This record gives sequence, structure tokens and C-alpha cells, in this order.
Amino acid sequence: MSPGPASELCAERPLAPDDPLTRIPGIGLKTAALLAEAGVERVLDLLLHLPRRYEDRSRLCFLDGDLEPGSWVLVRGRLRGLRTRRPRRRLTIVDGVVDDGRGELAVVWFNQPWLGRRLMSSEHEFYLFGQLRLGARQRLQLVNPELEAAEEGGERLVPVYPRLGPFSGRRLRRAIEACLPALDRCEDPIAPELRDRFDLPELGPALRRLHAPEPEARSAAGEAVIGLEEMLEPCRRRLAFDELLALSCAVAARRGRRRQGAAPAIAGDAARRAMARQLLPFALTAAQQRVTAEIAADLGRSTPMGRLLQGDVGSGKTAVAALALAMALEAGLQAAVMVPTELLAEQHARTLERFLGPAGWPPCLLTASQPAAARRDARKGIADGSQRLVVGTHALFQEGLSYAALGLVVIDEQHRFGVVQRSALAAKGRDPHVLVMTATPIPRSLALTVYGDLELSVIDELPPGRRVVRTVVRPESARQKVLEFVAAEVAEGGRAYVVYPFIEAAEEIPAAALRDHEALVRRHCPGVGVGVLHGRLSREQRDEVTAAFRAGAIQILLATTVVEVGVDVPEATVMVVESAQRFGLSQLHQLRGRVGRGERSAWCVLIADEGIGDAARTRLEILSRCHDGFAIAEEDLAMRGPGELTGVRQWGPAGFRFASLARDHALVEATRALAAELAVRGELGEHQARLARFHLSAGPDIGS
Repeated sequence: MSPGPASELCAERPLAPDDPLTRIPGIGLKTAALLAEAGVERVLDLLLHLPRRYEDRSRLCFLDGDLEPGSWVLVRGRLRGLRTRRPRRRLTIVDGVVDDGRGELAVVWFNQPWLGRRLMSSEHEFYLFGQLRLGARQRLQLVNPELEAAEEGGERLVPVYPRLGPFSGRRLRRAIEACLPALDRCEDPIAPELRDRFDLPELGPALRRLHAPEPEARSAAGEAVIGLEEMLEPCRRRLAFDELLALSCAVAARRGRRRQGAAPAIAGDAARRAMARQLLPFALTAAQQRVTAEIAADLGRSTPMGRLLQGDVGSGKTAVAALALAMALEAGLQAAVMVPTELLAEQHARTLERFLGPAGWPPCLLTASQPAAARRDARKGIADGSQRLVVGTHALFQEGLSYAALGLVVIDEQHRFGVVQRSALAAKGRDPHVLVMTATPIPRSLALTVYGDLELSVIDELPPGRRVVRTVVRPESARQKVLEFVAAEVAEGGRAYVVYPFIEAAEEIPAAALRDHEALVRRHCPGVGVGVLHGRLSREQRDEVTAAFRAGAIQILLATTVVEVGVDVPEATVMVVESAQRFGLSQLHQLRGRVGRGERSAWCVLIADEGIGDAARTRLEILSRCHDGFAIAEEDLAMRGPGELTGVRQWGPAGFRFASLARDHALVEATRALAAELAVRGELGEHQARLARFHLSAGPDIGS
């Protein structure tokens, strides 16, 4: 049956970026549906799936030369003497030799019987690419080489792609190669004047080069004149620019929406700030005074404040937040403090009771695990305005909870919340001021992207008296000596944390677990009070354990990372972290900050599992010599990338596809400035729409 007119018209029309995948040879409706589940629905989506590396098939290997076992080679020749054998069940071997006219080489394929049927009578020349290995009788052979007909293959760089749904390997490469002609019809979302201004290549040619790069230019001596990475960097930079601009436009739009609101202006004059400072039992550092003035200036405006307060562990962010809360409460407004865990909520409630309770502003606690009657009373007081200061978890923005006059929202440990959650709490008031805080120092490039809609305040000074915590790395074999050291510290009046990555051991994950070690710690520290704290305990159990640790009835606290924030015991002098390589640098720095808050010297001991890699050991050594949280965060970003860093996942599960915050600092600054410029010119929405066509969007949270 001959194809109809519609089919002929479709076949004649050139492939376009917005065409469905079913226009690509070899992709039917079923395969297209599977690819759609992976987020790939159009030809352009497939073209934005970039290679993770390239195989160098640009230089032909001749079989009369020196061949080294283990090397990867490209050979062109005819196949001779092919045979198919089945030496045992579930094993098929196709073997023979390849002859390039200058020599012969044994070739073997395992469990690919169709190759024997396809090649047995072929007299054609083929390109074979594979690894040389020593086989039986130390005979050199080419194992499982990839095969291409001479007229189809060639000497070139071959892209290697990450698996995509049902596609991988050669099949995926062939599908993407079939899409390349569509780049001739690719509309560029960045205007020519902007490309010239930022020295960017056109999108279509940039994508083509990334998928089909030219081999490295070489001198007469065979040395690379320009390396592949250097050659492809402008193309990668182009895609990174588009991605960062999409994100910058999204946060600029959100900043613009916030500035359209009408917040209650809270007088922040010097007299009021002086009154607020009288509530604190200590003098503010110069850095605390500076950021307090920045916050007070924001509160005094009728547009809603949106400010991120950063500070290293122990820098005094809670004290600054307490002053902001006092200003709002003095103005007759309500204030809410949202934190991610009940343990931290209880800690904040105690701290704010100490700071603000004497002034007549006792905090009201609201969490999901409270008794129903206590929750009901708290909700009633919040609704009628009799409860002015509220501290709680996600319960603060639950449906049905209303506020009488919410004027200020403080969100601590912001990286644990998404933007949607932040907005949900802010929506409980009429455009309230919002102050978000994090005790995890964030590299500037990360702060400008993830929190780009917020003004940034940094407390870059520690209060006087905070001690540097001496940090050492020890192997598992030193655990007994470490516990002896802990027992000695406790005997001198100190207290200790021992933190584990898991409550219980798992066979598939070799790591220290709390329950496996409890008896060991008790045995090596006889006569010492040992307690256990983790997320599976009830609120009453957690309260009991933390109270006993503060009082000294428990001297050694075995815990998970629930103690990362919210447990403040000045007598604690030792932090031991088991299987420390399983924690991020910033998280380890947070844990280390739990000790060194009193008058005595403090220690942090990082116990590393046996057999950890060089990269993991390097990370731990960085922590042992560095005590600046911001410098540690930069190292963490450079070593692990943003996808694994706390604070990035809130804007999208996959992190950045093309940009690298570890090396694209200049692009972060440039796209943020450009987005601000576009907002002033009224062109923000237009550019967002163009970039969205390429699925370059900022994820559901950032765009909210």
C-alpha cells in the first residue's frame, strides 16, 4: 500500500525543533510515550540531552603497529573467519579476525548472536571501535567492539550520552544524529544584540557542535593545538547563560510581585532599636548592629521586606531576629517564626521566652504533635490576636489557621523549606515582611540564584569568647581511643555528642549506626550517663533527653543529625561524628558548631570508615584545617556541585542541567544584572516566554 498525500507531505517537510518525536526514524508511539515520561516530548528536548563525554575515534589504528592491552582503538577492515559458538547455556560467542590490509587482529563479541547472522557472508569494510584485551594464550583481541559500516562511520569524536528512558548507547546516538537537521530551523531565544554583548554563539550551531564536535586541531608533531574542552566551552557557556537567565528572570519577577504589595510600615527609629537591644542580655557585635539596621530600614517601608540573613554557626542570628520580632510586636502586630523541626521550634521558643517574655511577649508554640487541646487553644489565640508571637513548624501555614494581624514572618533554616511553603505562610497575612535565615553559609553565587529575590545580609563576625573547635580526622581503628578521650573529657566536667548517619544499620550501606554502637559506648564509658536522641522518639521523649543533657544527668548524647541545630548546651566540649564521609562539609561544620560555646576548649573528631576514597578524605581534611563556614561552603560547592548541596534542591529536583555554580560566578552576576535591566524595560515576561519554549525554566518553586 502506498502512503497517502498527508504522509508524503510530512516526509517532504524538513524536521523542526517543535516536531513530535515520532517524526524521528525508529521512534514509534510506544517509545515516544516512554521518552515523554523522562520529560522529552519534542525534537528540541532530545537535542538538549547533551553528551557526558566523547570517545576519540578520530585516529585510525593500523594493525602492523604497536598495540597495547587496555587501550581503546579504531580499526577499519574486513571481517574474516567469523563463527558463532555456544559453549554453555546463556553464552553465545561470535569470533573471528579483522584484516585492515596491513595486519590481522582477533575480534570477539559475547551474547550478540545476531552479529554472526548479519556479518557471516559480508565482504564490506567496517569500522570497529573497542578495547584491546589479552585472551586465551595471551592472544591480543578486540572485545565487544562497536561496529559501523565504512560508508556510515568514520574517523571522528563520538558523543556518549547518559541513558534516557528506554534509550541508551548507539540507539540514542542515532536518534539524536537524526535530529541535528532540525537545528537549521532553531529559533534563538537570545536576541543578536545580547549575544554580541555577552560574546555568545548562536544556539543552533552551539548545540550542533556539542553533539558533533570536530576533532582537535593538531600540530605537525601530533600535539593538540586547542583541546576539546576549550573548543566546546563557548557552547557550554551559551547553554549555561540561557539557564541562569531563565532563573534570574524568575526571581526578578518574584521580587517585582513582592514589591507591589503593601506591608505595614514598622517604625525602626534609633529609640525603638535601642529599646529592643535592652531586651538582650549581651552587647551586639558590630556585624549584628549593621544587619539590624538593614532590617529596621526594611521594616520601616510600606513594601514587604524580603531579606535573607546569613551567618556562620554561633554568629548570633537568633538575637538579630529577636530584635526584629520586638519591633513588630511593639507596633501592635503579630509575628510568626517557622522552623523545620519540632526540636528547633522548642529551642527557639525557650530562647525567645528568655529574650522577649519579660517585655510581655511570651511565645506560643504550635506543632503537629501537640495535644489536640493545646493546638486548639493556640489556633484560637492566633486567630483572635491574643497570641502575638507564634513559634512552630509547618503547622503555622496549615489550612484553616488564620492570623489577626500578621506583620512579620521569620523563617529559620530556610534551606529546609521550598519557596511555595514560604509563600504559604506569608499568605496568612496581608503582605507581611519576611526575614529568612540560614545557619548554613551559602556561597555568593548560590545565594544570588536560589535566593536572588531577597536582599542579602551577612553576619560575618562571631561574638567574643567563641572558641575555635580543634578538628581531627581519625580512622575506625582509633574508635576505642576516641571513646577513652570522650570519657576523660566527661570526667573533667564536659559533655559530648556522638552523631551517626543512621539509627539502624542496613546491609547495603556500610556505615556506623546508632543502635549498633550504644552498647559499645556504654562499655567504654562506664559510670557515665548515656542518652539517645533521634527523630523516631516522641516529643515527650525528646524533651526528656535534651533536658537531661542540659542538666548534666546525661553526659554523652548519641544522636542523628537532629542535633545539627536547636540543641544549645554550653558545657558540651566534644563532637564525635561517625562515618563522617557520609555528611556534607557544611553539615559537618554545622555539627561542629554545637560545641565550643562555653569557657572550655572544644574538640571535633571525625571518624572515617575504612577504605574511603581520596576525594572523601580530602573533604574531611579541608574541615580539619578550615573554620570559616563561608570558605567551607565554597569548597563544598567546588567539590560536590550544587546538585548535592543543601539549599539547591528546593528550586528543582535535578539542579542545574548546564550551568556550574562552581565555575560560572561571572555568568550568575551577569544574568542577574540583565534580568534586573529587563524588568526595568518591561521585557522580563517576553524573555521568560522565549526561554520557556526551550524548557529552560526555573522549576516549580522558584517560579512561584
